[in-house]
Amino acid sequence: MITFIVEDRDGTQVPIEIPEGINLNLMEVLKGSDYPILATCGGMALCATCRVQVINGAEQLPPPGDAELDILDTLPFVDESSRLSCQLRVNESLEGCLFRIPQED
Repeated sequence: MITFIVEDRDGTQVPIEIPEGINLNLMEVLKGSDYPILATCGGMALCATCRVQVINGAEQLPPPGDAELDILDTLPFVDESSRLSCQLRVNESLEGCLFRIPQED
């Protein structure tokens, strides 16, 4: 099992356990767990409505790709902790991470 924590907009933290080898990204898991992720573009790294903040564990995640960096660069409200959940595959790199759903911008 891969376990990570999600902090909702109200500050509630909930551990999420996902079987290893599942072919999903973090956005799909968050939407399936009823978190308020819009994901307007459906996970194509075009809209940033699936943005999360990585509070713990950023160093173990793969670096953002060009498409993710391009969309994040267009947003005025991001910092180095911002990632697009659609670009984070659910695998062992997420183990122990803490992701925050940011307030609506």
